[in-house]
Amino acid sequence: MSNLVSKEWVLKQLESNPDQLVIADVRFSPGNEGYGLEAYQREHVPGAVFIDLKKDLMDPPGEHGGRSPLPQPDELARRLGNLGIDTNTPVVVYDDDLRPEGARLWWILKYLGHGSAFILDGGFAGWKSAGYPLISGKIEVTPRSFQASVQEDWLADVNEVRVKLGAIGVTLLDSRDWKQFTGETAPLDPVAGHIPGAVHAYWKDGVDEDGTLKGAERQRERFAGIDPDHEVIVYCGSGLSACPNVLALREAGYRNVKLYAGSWSDWISYKENEIAAGEA
Repeated sequence: MSNLVSKEWVLKQLESNPDQLVIADVRFSPGNEGYGLEAYQREHVPGAVFIDLKKDLMDPPGEHGGRSPLPQPDELARRLGNLGIDTNTPVVVYDDDLRPEGARLWWILKYLGHGSAFILDGGFAGWKSAGYPLISGKIEVTPRSFQASVQEDWLADVNEVRVKLGAIGVTLLDSRDWKQFTGETAPLDPVAGHIPGAVHAYWKDGVDEDGTLKGAERQRERFAGIDPDHEVIVYCGSGLSACPNVLALREAGYRNVKLYAGSWSDWISYKENEIAAGEA
């Protein structure tokens, strides 16, 4: 079953069963902290709740854990419940098109055991361009109880990555752009390079110009060098832009896919961890 739903499907659900669906707006701009809420209050998909990427889906940075630390599961469950999300009602997530912030929430929901978490393919931009209904303002959220059932096979930490470096049957996938992977640039981190043995697949290459995810066959072409039977551990700079690649791998049929949530910014926080540079 796909992790994506179309705008047509969402519109039909809103028209027939609006109470049987939670819609989550996770729009965000790295250069403008207030952008997401401002954009949401101006116009959003009917019934959508606003989720603040930084306040709701990450903790403040510390010594380790990377630039976008993942909160503990019970804390995530508490926050999601306060935002009107439970584990029984399907959730459709959107951002501006198909970006890391929406994929991050989708991944969190799957990690916490939500069985019906989806991404709106094409995002808000696709919804608006189709002329579909929009409303403004902020809706009142009724808190719910989110009963988490943590899926450990969706997450990897630094210790697991260390143990599995170079292991047979494991592929480490770097989702950043090519210059960050090779170590030519490090715009957000004090150390450049990549985790030794990692292969490269830039997350944006999995998304079409209209903000929809490329189909399964095209994703398999992107990941042609990765054995479908391998365990794939995906990382990026801070655990955000790796999430669209986790989604793409899952859509392409890869079933053993984990997110290294701390990613490169966590890896380099341990002075003993080795780093690599160049093409491989």
